[in-house]
Amino acid sequence: MLRREAGPSIQRKAFIKVYQGFGHTGSLVVYGHVFHRKPYRFRRFRNSFLLNLVQLVRLFVLKPAPYVPLRLQFYDQVLEGHSEYDGFFRFEWASAHTLAAGWHPFTVGLGNDNPAPAEGKLWVPHVTQFAFISDIDDTIMKSYSATVFRRLYELLARNPERRRIFLETANHYKLLSLAHTHAAAPNPMFYVSSSEWNLYDYLDRVFSYNNLPPGIFLLNQVKRWFELLRSGKTGHSGKLIRISRVLQAFPRQQFVLLGDNSQQDPQLYRAIAEKHPGQIYAIYIRNVRASRAVATETLLSGLPANVHSCFFEHSSEAIEHGRAIGLLPQDKG
Repeated sequence: MLRREAGPSIQRKAFIKVYQGFGHTGSLVVYGHVFHRKPYRFRRFRNSFLLNLVQLVRLFVLKPAPYVPLRLQFYDQVLEGHSEYDGFFRFEWASAHTLAAGWHPFTVGLGNDNPAPAEGKLWVPHVTQFAFISDIDDTIMKSYSATVFRRLYELLARNPERRRIFLETANHYKLLSLAHTHAAAPNPMFYVSSSEWNLYDYLDRVFSYNNLPPGIFLLNQVKRWFELLRSGKTGHSGKLIRISRVLQAFPRQQFVLLGDNSQQDPQLYRAIAEKHPGQIYAIYIRNVRASRAVATETLLSGLPANVHSCFFEHSSEAIEHGRAIGLLPQDKG
């Protein structure tokens, strides 16, 4: 089947949303979406179930713009591309110049007719730094992912500033972001979730309000309003692909994986450790389902010998484990 390009009228009205990119000199990656109009964003945060419900549903009332020609500019490099059938786009390229560690700007515009292209930035870490890949739901934030209606209640009833994170999690992740480095060059943090790209700004607000370290969100395919009941549901392979792409982008980096046992993280992380044994330094699994505790411990006991593991209930336990293996500095108190 031949791909149909969007017409000129659609291109002029389309709205580009870019997400933070990542990589190194030889492999840079940027993601984004093209929509027919600007997606809705939470305006006010109130303790009102009805208002939260309306605002949440509006995040899923959007219309992706497929096959729109795009142009990315990164310093003096220009790349051509287009959005996919669901409005999603992905640029991957090698920099023409050696890049210093830190944030680098880029823009994505609509072909030749966009006077104000969308601005974004991408992160290049030092090769000596650790990198962290963390799940979000039930690892950082209480989401009850295993129960559809309880998950939806948490999503619908609580605005981003009322979402509950686990005790000591913010402190734990701050320590990880600065492990063996300093504030001017924090470790890269990747947040890989089954939540949809619809919730990008929502999650970003949850993280900033709770003082969690900023990082790169890698989320699930956009859903429409009539798919809201399926929010947060994706196949095991989708998360595996996203994590594998990060590992492939940083072949010289040492990674720490953080997840929980509410769904498939233990099995997924073990498979990743077996496939990339030289890149995985440690795996942390939060125990949120007591019925799966024994199975989780069995899975972690079968990890490659060079991969540290910690099965914990409270973040304070994970912090102590990090200090014991030299990942985190010793407590000076």
